[in-house]
Amino acid sequence: QVQLVESGGGLVQAGGSLRLSCAASARTFSSYAMGWFRQAPGKEREFVASVMWSGNKYYADSVKGRFTASRDSATNTVYLQMHSLTPEDTAVYYCAADTQRPWYDPRPSTYDYWGQGTQVTVSS
Repeated sequence: QVQLVESGGGLVQAGGSLRLSCAASARTFSSYAMGWFRQAPGKEREFVASVMWSGNKYYADSVKGRFTASRDSATNTVYLQMHSLTPEDTAVYYCAADTQRPWYDPRPSTYDYWGQGTQVTVSS
């Protein structure tokens, strides 16, 4: 069964940190890319970060230097470590898997499996 389950969201003050986790089934973890996306109220879902099977990592400009994505093959878990959070980072964060493409593509439409999302709220 294909599953992605996020955890680790919550309420944090501006400048704080959070670490999101995404537990994946073995099938989805062997995907070409594991991605993190976010969606704020009234906005489109946007790319945050991805970790390719090769180990290459990609980040949105808005989070570079503050967020770090990683994957642990031993536990089939993907992480998103977030530092220096701002109210603009407030959104529902989603973990996703792209099982079709061996190359980087940040478009949400290219990811075929999604988690249920976890809320991140940053207060000012």
